Amino acid sequence: MRILLLFSIFTILLSCGTAWRNFLRGRSNNGNLGVPNLSKNYDLPTEQWFKQFLDHFNPTDARTWEQRYFLNSDYYKPNGPVFVMIGGEGEASAKWMVEGQWIEYAKQFGAMCFLIEHRYYGKSQPTSDLSVKNLVYLNSEQALADVAYFIEGMTHLHQIPHGTKWIVYGGSYAGSLAAWMRSKYPHLVHGAVSTSGPLLAQVDFQQYYVIVESSLKTHSQDCVDAIAAANRQIHIMLRHPLGQKGIAKKFNLCDPIDSGHTKKSDIANLYETLAGNLADIVQYNKDNRNSSHYTIDTVCDILVDQKRGTPVDRFAEVSNMMLTAGKEKCLDYSYTKMVNELRNITWKEQKIMGGRQWVYQTCTEFGFFQTSTARPTLFSDTFPVEFFIDQCSDIFGPRYRHVLDSGVERTNTLYGALDLEASNVVYVHGSIDPWHALGIIESTHPDSPAIYINGTAHCANMYPPSKDDIPALVEARKEIGILIAKWLKN
Repeated sequence: MRILLLFSIFTILLSCGTAWRNFLRGRSNNGNLGVPNLSKNYDLPTEQWFKQFLDHFNPTDARTWEQRYFLNSDYYKPNGPVFVMIGGEGEASAKWMVEGQWIEYAKQFGAMCFLIEHRYYGKSQPTSDLSVKNLVYLNSEQALADVAYFIEGMTHLHQIPHGTKWIVYGGSYAGSLAAWMRSKYPHLVHGAVSTSGPLLAQVDFQQYYVIVESSLKTHSQDCVDAIAAANRQIHIMLRHPLGQKGIAKKFNLCDPIDSGHTKKSDIANLYETLAGNLADIVQYNKDNRNSSHYTIDTVCDILVDQKRGTPVDRFAEVSNMMLTAGKEKCLDYSYTKMVNELRNITWKEQKIMGGRQWVYQTCTEFGFFQTSTARPTLFSDTFPVEFFIDQCSDIFGPRYRHVLDSGVERTNTLYGALDLEASNVVYVHGSIDPWHALGIIESTHPDSPAIYINGTAHCANMYPPSKDDIPALVEARKEIGILIAKWLKN
């Protein structure tokens, strides 16, 4: 199952089973901003800690916890700006403090740079465990308040002059946080670079796989046709014991398919995992991060090559290629195993770092469930929105089946969804990235433009520049730099 994720910043290719990695892409990492692929070895800055209130909205609650952050002041010039990269649904990486496009901007503008890790992710652990009663303090509002108190705290700690302009950065879910930060705390934040941020909370994110299909078509229609043909073959094979054995062998399943014991939810999880492998490739296509060497062209070249066997053989080859990349011995598609892992409430025994936390946020704030509903003939019809809603109740309890709709409505009411009103924000999205469907890709607000980059994927503009960057990406980075200069001048 897939999760953003994304989410996702906050690192991270996780060393879990393929089904887990897929799960984390869509929901737990919201697509996720990965770790930059560094050009050389650096002495990375050490982690530091900042005391935060557990509940910023209850003045009678004095409980505190320690939030992790990183600092790079190498490029800071007197009276220069301060940049803050907001962490998202994963562990913060010190690698972002030495390379990445925001570091290039820091050099240009003489900025001090902070990276703040999101509460409940990585080492920023506010509570003793991840029980439902403790997860109540995990939400975007508390995370934004963390950033606000952090800005105030760092201003005093480093004696940053009054009137210094703070610019926030974020990618994926943290891209949403960056835009919301400028909207909710304009007295603290002067500008925001919001990259690949989904601003519209939506339970049934049907558009996701529509855009995955469109992105695969940039290679060829034959690629999409091969996927559809492979899934038709899988449908037929699943109806017969011999075909079930063939699927288990071709796709290297951890457990055989048994008509008497394999549940409908397991099959849905299998289909969703296989579809998600393709979505992974699309979402992170050519984005210059660690382990991102597989591209749309890579998989489509395999899928259209009839010399490699039938469509299902080619589809299995792509799946097994992803297994090998993740250093996995087999494809684990068990729904029960997945749910049991996500029920684990202890910090030390979390096999999916950030998994339980982000699922909680999707079940209470965002939805973002990437369903097959809009493209059932291509990716199967077995993972509609009910498949994901069931997970909310199976993981957290029955009441979480009923809080989702009101939670999504609340999020859109609090932040304004695609009608967000804020100056000095730039919304950056790539045409290949399916998450652009939930973001602002056109803006009539002259002080908050949108930059839509044809041919790029999730958070592409945030990674270190590469000689392979397409001209549109190079130009987008320049445009963002010009906007930052304008904000700092005004």
